[in-house]
Amino acid sequence: FSLFNCENCTISHSHSMSNVPCLIRLFSFSTLITGIYSLVSPSLPPPAKLKRLLEKYDDDANSAMDTPLLLPCCYDGLTARLVARAGFEATFMTGFGVSGARGYPDTQLVSYNEMMMSANLVAEGLASVANSADNVAGVGPIPCIADGDTGYGNAVNVKRTVFGYGRAGMAGIMIEDQVAPKRCGHVAGKSVVPFADALQRVKAACDARDEFERMYGEGTGPLVLARTDSLVTDGFEDAIQRCIAFREAGCDMTFLEAPQSIEQMKEYCERVSGPKLANMLEYGSTPVLPPAELKEMGYTIAAYPLTLLSASINAMQKSLELIKAGKPTNEMILSFSETKDAVGFTEYAIQEDKYSTD
Repeated sequence: FSLFNCENCTISHSHSMSNVPCLIRLFSFSTLITGIYSLVSPSLPPPAKLKRLLEKYDDDANSAMDTPLLLPCCYDGLTARLVARAGFEATFMTGFGVSGARGYPDTQLVSYNEMMMSANLVAEGLASVANSADNVAGVGPIPCIADGDTGYGNAVNVKRTVFGYGRAGMAGIMIEDQVAPKRCGHVAGKSVVPFADALQRVKAACDARDEFERMYGEGTGPLVLARTDSLVTDGFEDAIQRCIAFREAGCDMTFLEAPQSIEQMKEYCERVSGPKLANMLEYGSTPVLPPAELKEMGYTIAAYPLTLLSASINAMQKSLELIKAGKPTNEMILSFSETKDAVGFTEYAIQEDKYSTD
């Protein structure tokens, strides 16, 4: 801003809040946001980057990729870092994982504000990897789709949730048609809202995506992943019709939760257009298939919602048993240097040395 002056103030001489009206006249907020994105992600804003990936992996576009886009699911800053450091192209913030890490089951005991806090932590974790010295190409953070549950209220709440996740740097948001409080799609007791209500949720999310983009610039609106859980409650045909209607309403991706057979998975891919997500929950209701087979069916995305959470619980429980038995835990853990590197000490030391005055 120091390059600009106007008749009412001298911006080059002051950065006080009294100059804000002048700044607004010089720069639209959308231009400012686009400029920020160009700093943190030299290539594309997160939603635009996700859209490119969907085009790359989408079977409808005659993709040459032999697997879907693989999304190991994260739930905090550390798991986000691990996914990015492992070289995956994108990730997904799982509500089950966010709830579990807070000591709760995935039954919507966690609020919108708590999910927003987790989205910000995930964004920081992804940015920390992108900002590391190893990233010589200067590539921005990998995109993340975040679980928006039911939108935390009515259609207007859905729009607020989309905007909140967009400001947190999320590339996409999943909105589902369960009755609130919702629960994990692979457990008993869930129910869905009527067809018309479900459609309004998705329309509200799509409207918010477009409004966000008009405000903040091209490619910034979080993509909408519309999910239905109606297969178990209302039958497979109802679930298909909901997905088709969600697409007609403008969603970017669909997710038919908990198909119970390979035949249902194939029919979903054949009848519903656009990018589709397969939920590879180990020991859940849906067959867990190799990525190449999912791609051949027509899936664009394969999410692994609980793999990291379940693996960490398994490792921690076994380690606790070893400690209780008075046995060494060496085979269960990393070396101290590896642990320090995983959480960011290596990069911190580089930054600390850069700004040292000694």
